[in-house]
Amino acid sequence: MNAALTGKVIVIIGGTTGIGLAAVRACAEAGAQLVCVGRDEDSTEAAQRELGESACVFTADACDPATAVHAIDEATRKFRRFDALYHVAGGSGRKFGDGPLHELTDDGWTKTLDLNLTSVMLSNRAAVRQFLAQGTPGSILNLASVLAFRPSPHHFTTHAYAAAKAAIIGFSQSIAAAYALHDIRVNVLAPGLVETPMSQRAAHDEAIQRYIASKQPLDGGRIGQPNDLAAAAVFFLSEQSRFCTGQVLAIDGGWSVSEGQYAE
Repeated sequence: MNAALTGKVIVIIGGTTGIGLAAVRACAEAGAQLVCVGRDEDSTEAAQRELGESACVFTADACDPATAVHAIDEATRKFRRFDALYHVAGGSGRKFGDGPLHELTDDGWTKTLDLNLTSVMLSNRAAVRQFLAQGTPGSILNLASVLAFRPSPHHFTTHAYAAAKAAIIGFSQSIAAAYALHDIRVNVLAPGLVETPMSQRAAHDEAIQRYIASKQPLDGGRIGQPNDLAAAAVFFLSEQSRFCTGQVLAIDGGWSVSEGQYAE
C-alpha cells in the first residue's frame, strides 16, 4: 500500500466524478483524509457513502468564491489541518457557445473562462491564504489540458477552453514562483483525451476514436482513463514532490509527440 499521504488533509475541487474521483480514491488509499466538492448531488452522495468517515463531501459550484473557502474551513474544522489542494473542476463550454473563433459567442467565452480559469484562481487563492495564515508548506495541483499547448484543430476546436487551460499553466507557474520561498508548491497535470462525463462526445465519435488510436499511441492507442492520472496526483500532493514546483506533466498517451492521422 502506498502510504505517501498518511496524516495529510487534502481538498479536491471536482472530486466526485472522472479524474477527480480517481484521485480521491488514490489519495484515500495513500492515507489521506479528504474534503471533496462536486457539482452533482447524486455523485457527491455516492462519493460520501464510498469514502465514509475518511472524507467530507459536499455539493457546490467551483465558480462560487465561497466554495473553496468553505472546503478549506471544513478541512481545518473536521481534520484539524490543511496540506494540499487539487483543482480538477472545469469542463467543456460548448453548451455555452464555445467553439471555433468565428462561431465563438461572448457568453461562450465568458462562461467557459469562468468555469475553467476563474474557478482555479478562486481555489488557489483560498489555499495560498490558508497556507500563509498557518505558516506551513503546502501543495497545489491544477488540471490543465494538452490542448493548452498541442492543439488539434480538426476535432477539438473549442478556443475558449484551450485559452483557459493555457492560462492555468501560466497562472500556476507565476504563483509557483511567487510563493516558493514559503514552500508552497504549485504544479500542473495536462491530460490528453480522457474518458470522463465531459468527454462523452469524443468518446463515442468513431472518427475521433480512429484519430486517437494514432494520436495517443501508448498502450495500444486508446482514450485515457481517469486512473491514468491518479498516481501522478498522489506524487504532486505528497512530500515525494517537495523539491518540485512550477512543473507541467503531460499525461497524454503520447499526444504531445505524435502527429495523429485524420482517418475519415
